Amino acid sequence: MSAASINNAFRKRFIELLSVDSTNNYAMRQAQKGTALHGDAYFAFEQTSGKGQFNKKWLSAKGENIILSLVLDTSKLLLLQQFVLNMAAAISVVQLFNKYTTEKIKIKWPNDIYCRDRKAAGILIENVIRGKWQFAIAGFGININQISFPAELKNPVSLRQITGNNYNAVELAKEFCSLFDENFKHLLSGNETFILNTYNDALYKRNEKVTFKNGTTNFSGIVKRVDIHGKLIIENKYEQAFETGQLEWIF
Repeated sequence: MSAASINNAFRKRFIELLSVDSTNNYAMRQAQKGTALHGDAYFAFEQTSGKGQFNKKWLSAKGENIILSLVLDTSKLLLLQQFVLNMAAAISVVQLFNKYTTEKIKIKWPNDIYCRDRKAAGILIENVIRGKWQFAIAGFGININQISFPAELKNPVSLRQITGNNYNAVELAKEFCSLFDENFKHLLSGNETFILNTYNDALYKRNEKVTFKNGTTNFSGIVKRVDIHGKLIIENKYEQAFETGQLEWIF
């Protein structure tokens, strides 16, 4: 995908796919072939090889949830804004849930969406950088209607389990795209403060004491905030900043 082709033809398309290996893989192939445009959304009813963070699998029942990848032109953004994009993605999921429930929806750093200490959604952003940040594929797995989950998933929850209602996953996915579009505009306009503050307002376990694992060592500290670079700030006698991937949540 060339930045020029995106910028010269900005339009949004919502493409529904019956079955794919991974919506991120599919979107990436379209982008690399030059057939995808900025804002294109690829929604799958079934995903046979879904991907999550840190090479984990994303499992989702056929036709019951939002399995979605967005193609994003990031050529006007700086490389150091990669986590701000992650924040914009996470707060968009929170905003979607907030439209349908008054339950407290939280972002477990770096980008899992939690309700009642259970995982409702995950995000995987894959970036293409060739000298500069050319484009990104933002993938979302959002539990909507599923009520029975595989045993290997420790703590899943869906919007239906939270509210007791059944939803049209396609229509909610389109609503989500509109929410994400607004937050992406904040990013393009340089309104990083709004994105950062909104993310921290929803930060899971904020101002609570949590046990983490760092390498082979366990330690406890108070979750304070996430900074603009995506580092989690934890207070344990003094404040320390941790990169994504450095810590494991133990609780």
